[in-house]
Amino acid sequence: MIYIKVHGNRNSRVLAACDEDVLGKVFEGNGVKLTVSKNFYGGELVSEKIFVEYMKSSTTMNFVGKKTIFLAVKNGYVSKDCVVKIGNAEHAQAVKL
Repeated sequence: MIYIKVHGNRNSRVLAACDEDVLGKVFEGNGVKLTVSKNFYGGELVSEKIFVEYMKSSTTMNFVGKKTIFLAVKNGYVSKDCVVKIGNAEHAQAVKL
């Protein structure tokens, strides 16, 4: 399962998504700190299928976690080359133009 939360309005939809097991954790590495806050990521716990549907209708996306990143790459929203490691967490962002 994946946590998703949608921010924004009809014209600009930001999707924050993370693996269930990383919500609320803090990761640090290479001088960067990533807080996977419940306020930003902790909306609704959904299946992989529903997560993919949300990616289709979002303009900006923020991903944390191996499963979430795997699905974003598999569905063509993120290139593997754009995934960064912060501590033990994988992180990526995507913008549709």
